[in-house]
Amino acid sequence: MTAEAPPAAPALAYGRLVPVTVHFDDLDALGLLHNARYPVLVERAWTALWRERGFGFDGDWEAAGDFCNAVKELRISYETPVNRPGTYAVHLWLERLGNTGLTYGFRFCSADGAVTFAHGTRVLVRLDPGTLRPTPWSEPFRAVGRELTRASD
Repeated sequence: MTAEAPPAAPALAYGRLVPVTVHFDDLDALGLLHNARYPVLVERAWTALWRERGFGFDGDWEAAGDFCNAVKELRISYETPVNRPGTYAVHLWLERLGNTGLTYGFRFCSADGAVTFAHGTRVLVRLDPGTLRPTPWSEPFRAVGRELTRASD
């Protein structure tokens, strides 16, 4: 008897797959991942990805640079429920990188990226920490952003 190799994870044509953990206390009374937890887990995945690339926020808006930003819009569609704790993933990419804003796409999915549980977009605007007015993204941030941008079809 020979053991078959597990199926290979689908190759990503764009973006990154970042692991996240769903804990028991993330589930609602029905045992499903609470709808409000999806955006939190997506945010944690983005934070991990940006920190891995040298960007982050440690509580100082003046020093936050590109992390001094605000959410303008969040859209999410739920496809199939997550019904148990464990390791999952968030597939992240940029849809658009503008002068002061960006739109990123995401899929909350199985750890291998094969099953999508939810997907959506989020629009961010970079802010000047002193005026809280829109300000351009830095060139280092834009360079990383270009690596994550999904090519137009």
